[in-house]
Amino acid sequence: MAKTFTIAVDGPAAAGKGTISKAVAAHFGFAHLDTGLLYRAVGAKLLLGMEPITAAQTLTAEDLEADDLRSPEVAQAASKVAVIAEVRAALLDFQRSFARRAGGAVLDGRDIGTVICPNAEAKLFVTASAEVRADRRFAELAASGAAISRAQVLADVKERDARDRDRAEAPLKPAEDAVEIDTSEMKIEVAIEAAIAVIEAKQAG
Repeated sequence: MAKTFTIAVDGPAAAGKGTISKAVAAHFGFAHLDTGLLYRAVGAKLLLGMEPITAAQTLTAEDLEADDLRSPEVAQAASKVAVIAEVRAALLDFQRSFARRAGGAVLDGRDIGTVICPNAEAKLFVTASAEVRADRRFAELAASGAAISRAQVLADVKERDARDRDRAEAPLKPAEDAVEIDTSEMKIEVAIEAAIAVIEAKQAG
């Protein structure tokens, strides 16, 4: 295998791309980066009153370990700062450097295969219907004790989808050479197996 091998995994929120990416990274022994955490960390700083571009430019590894990065409020803030071109530019070099590290890397996000790593050796686009994704997200939030309705979660998912898809800067869409995996009616184990099969085929040339 090449000294560097980049796997780009894109898709909307709660489609399963994070779970699939972690499993793929573990299977191949690659490093994994959830790029959404970068934007969540900037969003969290925005909620604390920091200017988003400054937050992106001063982001540290410790900021990615904050406890509240998975909250609905931070998720919405992350989606809002992600439309700012200067924020995306500030985080670009970090992501690209990670992608080409020796030993292989898996990055998941919204624009990995289209913008961050257009030359990635393997690209996946993990998706699912908005209703299925809302059900998954609602189950997660309910289990954590969050006071939110399923209808509100679905509205948030659709709002975030529209913002991600319609933004001028790096909109959410599959790369032309990405393999799509729809997890709407697929068990996660099957989706992981499908992803691994795609990557093994790419490695085999």
